[in-house]
Amino acid sequence: MPIQTAIPYGPRVGAVFEFEVCVKLSAIKPAFWAKDHHLDRMTLRELWIAYFQYPAIIGYLLCAAIAIGLFFRYPAPVLPTAVAIAVSVFVYPLVWYCLHRWVLHSRWMFKVPFLAATWKRIHYDHHQDPNRLEILFGALHTTLPTIALATAPIGYLIGGPGAALAAFATGLITTCVYEFFHCIQHLAYKPKRKWVMEMKARHMAHHFHDERGNYGITNYFWDKLFRTYYERIDKDKKSETVFNLGYTPEVAERYPWVARLSGGVAVGHPSQRIPH
Repeated sequence: MPIQTAIPYGPRVGAVFEFEVCVKLSAIKPAFWAKDHHLDRMTLRELWIAYFQYPAIIGYLLCAAIAIGLFFRYPAPVLPTAVAIAVSVFVYPLVWYCLHRWVLHSRWMFKVPFLAATWKRIHYDHHQDPNRLEILFGALHTTLPTIALATAPIGYLIGGPGAALAAFATGLITTCVYEFFHCIQHLAYKPKRKWVMEMKARHMAHHFHDERGNYGITNYFWDKLFRTYYERIDKDKKSETVFNLGYTPEVAERYPWVARLSGGVAVGHPSQRIPH
């Protein structure tokens, strides 16, 4: 079935165009999932089931278990281990903020041919269809090295190989927590906790009002520090690029690689162009 209505790039139209879009998008779907998962039509129970079946989450948890196992083989003293874990938890929101703001929302990656596919996969697709679970999670070949680089060197400097393993495991587990809350923010579910509800409201504003702020997922401290945090939604100031991150049909004429991979440039609100 067609996934989205788009402005075609080049001569591919009609049935051939729809077929190609379907084939490209279905290629990223885990084979054991019998259907697409749209969070705006899922219950909390359905999310729990799908979440722990997703390959990326399985990969994070498996790598964390291996890192913890290796820690017991190459242990570090208690104090350096505790410090490495604490620093990893503290630095994670800052790393996420920087990556989200200056990499995922960059307007330079789609201009580079060999980076266009990566940018499309890691964030452009998510803003095009915010509630589709299959493209909400990051790809392991990009996330695992990033988590390792953000945590393991810090742990190593604090307490050697053992503390590096503890820091890396902390980053992996923290990623799982972040990803689950990210799912909750897109889920058709009203949180019972006020802080979760406010967190969800900020993220929904990021996706449906103005993508140039509220870069945090569970922590908006760095948004407040760097003045990218906002609560009040002014309808007259809604971003025109909230769904395409600045990759407009006009931009695609000059930098066509993402459009070629996507079968076109989708425009308009997701609810108006993506039948679930």
